[in-house]
Amino acid sequence: MPKSKKIEKIIIKYLSKSSTKKDLDKLLNILEDEHAKTLFKSYIKTNYLVDYFMKDFQTQEEKEKVLKLIKSNNKNLKRKKQFQFLKYAAMFITCILIGNYFWTANKNKENNNNNAVVTSKVNIAPGTEKATLTLEDGTEVVLHKDSVFTNSNSNASKNKLVYLNKVNVKNTPLKYNFLTVPRGGQYYVELADGTGVWLNSDSKLKYPTSFIKGETRKVELVYGEAYFDVSSSTNHNGSRFRVMSKHQEIEVLGTEFNVKAYNDESYVYTTLVEGKVALTTNGKKQILKPSEQVTYSLDTKTFSKDIVDVYDVTSWKNGVFSFKSKPLYEITKVLSRWYNVEFSFTNEEVKEAKFMGVISKDSPLEDILISIKNSGFITSYKIDKTSITLN
Repeated sequence: MPKSKKIEKIIIKYLSKSSTKKDLDKLLNILEDEHAKTLFKSYIKTNYLVDYFMKDFQTQEEKEKVLKLIKSNNKNLKRKKQFQFLKYAAMFITCILIGNYFWTANKNKENNNNNAVVTSKVNIAPGTEKATLTLEDGTEVVLHKDSVFTNSNSNASKNKLVYLNKVNVKNTPLKYNFLTVPRGGQYYVELADGTGVWLNSDSKLKYPTSFIKGETRKVELVYGEAYFDVSSSTNHNGSRFRVMSKHQEIEVLGTEFNVKAYNDESYVYTTLVEGKVALTTNGKKQILKPSEQVTYSLDTKTFSKDIVDVYDVTSWKNGVFSFKSKPLYEITKVLSRWYNVEFSFTNEEVKEAKFMGVISKDSPLEDILISIKNSGFITSYKIDKTSITLN
């Protein structure tokens, strides 16, 4: 990846408040470069302008004035890629603002609520860290953000489950655990080989409590979405790592990738972030390179390969949902799992409306609904307990 593109991505993650410690370390390092420092300052200026003018500008004409102002304040930026980012940032004006701040000011929230229909006043809070651990003997352990659990091969605390680095003896049967994350939840588990797995809402993972030295390490994504940061095979005597699912098999040496395979969706998405994987579907094997995504259709039994922005695909594990020209019906699927609600539409055209923006996973659902409404995609919404109707 070109250096300028890497800088761009790190800065965008910083502005969207989704940086990891590793990202922040990288940001500090690149800011020693004068070119990177200039680029960073220009992005900060753009983000400040968006933040500032969101408070007051509501009409389309006013938004266009903001867009023009943003462009004029950055007219000295020479690179085409830099200007593309400005357009990208400006797009947040018409949908959801970068990070936690929505362009609907808090003082207008009460007025907007008057246009929404609420039949049952329910505070729909965002999801949180929670899961159910099923041990090899069938015992179920409920885990949440304050859980403390310990047994002979694992312990859970501080929002994560960690297995001890044990090696199983050959010819000894492996013992398997299941980690099930419900709707409205997410959880992180570190397997016995050091592989990290982030499980998204409504997902289930099957894995051994230890691995056999020299043999392929196998886990199964029963359903749902998971991000894998695989411990390199060089740390395990060349042992490969495989992720099995209902429709495909992924074999890696040491890499990071995302798999999305929900039972209620017609497609399975496999996205490579770093490294190299071999993906086998219906007996057909193909190699993925970083930033490539394979989409497998369960209906037609065919697949396609595309270049994608891995940040949009994997941002869910860093506390945000990033949507780029996604139809509203696809976005509501993501929101329904995280907030444990059901969405319906009264207008078919609304379902296909393209949406773009970054949503903090900590945001109350109604803040998101108000922002979608104010963006002009819908005219109203109705909340009835855990059912949301968009008009």
